[in-house]
Amino acid sequence: MYRLRAMLRPLLVPLGLYSLAGLIASYFIWHGLHGQRGLKTGEEYEQRLGQLRLERDLLKLERLQWEKRIKLIRGETVDRDIVDEEARALLGRVHKNEVVILTQTADGGSTTR
Repeated sequence: MYRLRAMLRPLLVPLGLYSLAGLIASYFIWHGLHGQRGLKTGEEYEQRLGQLRLERDLLKLERLQWEKRIKLIRGETVDRDIVDEEARALLGRVHKNEVVILTQTADGGSTTR
C-alpha cells in the first residue's frame, strides 16, 4: 500500500495542480469574453450604439420636417395649403373633388387617407 502511494503521488499532485490552474484560467477567459466588460459585450454595445445613432438621425430628419412646416405657418405670411390641410384634418371635412381611401388598421378599425 505504501509503495502504491509512493508511485501515485508524483503523478497525482502535478495533475491536480495543472487541473486547478486550467480551471482558474478558463474562468478568467470566459469572463474576458462574456463578462460585464468582455469582448462580446463590447460588440453588443457597438451594435446598440449604431441603432441609437440611426434613430437619432431619423428624429433629426423628422424635426427638420416639422420645423419646415411650422415655418410655413408662422410669420407674416401663412401658407394657405398648410392651414387648409390642418383645418380639414381637424374638422374631418373633405373637398368635393378629393378622393377618400378607407384603409383598415391592425385593430380592425378604419382610417381615411
